[in-house]
Amino acid sequence: MDATTCVKKLGYVGILSFATVDEYGHPQVRSISAVHYEPDAIYFYTARGKNFCRQLLRDGHVQIHALTKYKEMIRLSAVAQPVPNDEQEYWKDVIFREQPYLVNVYPDDTRSIGIIFVIRNAQIEYFNLGVRPIDRAYFTMGDAEPEHKGFEITEECIACGTCQSVCPQGCIEEGDRYHIQPEHCLHCGNCYENCPSEAIVRID
Repeated sequence: MDATTCVKKLGYVGILSFATVDEYGHPQVRSISAVHYEPDAIYFYTARGKNFCRQLLRDGHVQIHALTKYKEMIRLSAVAQPVPNDEQEYWKDVIFREQPYLVNVYPDDTRSIGIIFVIRNAQIEYFNLGVRPIDRAYFTMGDAEPEHKGFEITEECIACGTCQSVCPQGCIEEGDRYHIQPEHCLHCGNCYENCPSEAIVRID
């Protein structure tokens, strides 16, 4: 698995959930299928009158979520930007050609009400619930900084084995200091809550 494969899987899913935050700090989610995928970029179309467009134009922050039929979760966090004016029509042609239903939604010249946004830099999280132990990985697209989340066991570990016994995925390895396998960790926090020596910390 890598970033390119994750983006391809987004294309297979087709309809993606895009999340933004409105001017009141409330989360907003909508389904978007007017999307075109390049190996190093994601282009999508929305109308200028939509709240979604206003939120993107305000700061561009967006999170994209998809779940495949194999129970793979892909989450992409990024900043979307409008493509340059001289490229707008080109990418509209591409997206409208790939998504023929859009002609029914925006017939003739009404498609001019839309804006094409592009994502070039993104953090990508892959999470496969269809296997045991679960599989988790982080990737980046473009110049995005890698993301780190979950829990780790510090030097305060007394090697009592409590964390290992309560881990639902069995992803904690025994040792003088026990070790969480991050690629299989659920991030549920059960080890964190049950550690008698408070040796487990959250990674932020």
